[in-house]
Amino acid sequence: MKMLQKTISLKIRNRGFHLITDEILKAFPEIDDLKTGMLQVFIQHTSASLTINENADPTVRMDFEMWFDKAVPENDPDYKHDYEGSDDMPAHLKSALLDTSVLVPIRDGRLALGTWQGIYLCEHRNYGGNRNVVITAWGE
Repeated sequence: MKMLQKTISLKIRNRGFHLITDEILKAFPEIDDLKTGMLQVFIQHTSASLTINENADPTVRMDFEMWFDKAVPENDPDYKHDYEGSDDMPAHLKSALLDTSVLVPIRDGRLALGTWQGIYLCEHRNYGGNRNVVITAWGE
């Protein structure tokens, strides 16, 4: 069993849903050495999240953003946690609705994602800044 791990800083992105599959693969070419295994991507933040979804049509990512903005609106007067702005508490709630990590099988040195699947960074803040992810791979 081989274990590999590294932490990378993703490029800064605006609020929205962004494909990061290629950025992960570029930063972690060592998975090529694994015939069979697993890759976990974990984001070290509470106002951004990760998910796997459509990688071809950008309108899917736009609709994700629209839906989450409707489901978890900004400027709700009931929010107590607003120290960092009106997008602060909604960003935490959106992150909790999704997840902080994704797990993808590795087959023959490649991610075994479906034809139309990609890894998303879900940036829930207007200005989230650098986002760090810990990438761990294990297998044979």
